[in-house]
Amino acid sequence: MRAICLALPEATEKVAWGEPTWRVNGRLFAQLDDHHHGADHLAVWLPAPLGEQEAMIFADPGRFFRPPYVGGRGWVGVRIDGRPDWTIVARVVAQAYRVVAPPRLRAQLDLRPTV
Repeated sequence: MRAICLALPEATEKVAWGEPTWRVNGRLFAQLDDHHHGADHLAVWLPAPLGEQEAMIFADPGRFFRPPYVGGRGWVGVRIDGRPDWTIVARVVAQAYRVVAPPRLRAQLDLRPTV
């Protein structure tokens, strides 16, 4: 997760709530969920693009879920334990980054090859 998140323009890492989180311009775009409050999974929580949370969960409920605390604000959890498809994880992380990044950084991301 660290390599995926920190590869994004001006992304930083900060420990919050006992877990690594990744931010851009001070705004959170990814938070690790390492068996949070006894959950049976390792996951990352991300802000989904507007209106996408339900569609993602419906399309692949084994991979995506509505996380506690932030799920009501459109965030999505992505399970990364077992054998995750890191290409999909990187794509979803990039989408989350775009949700919170300022326009100039989104423009930098647009110039990169597709993940």
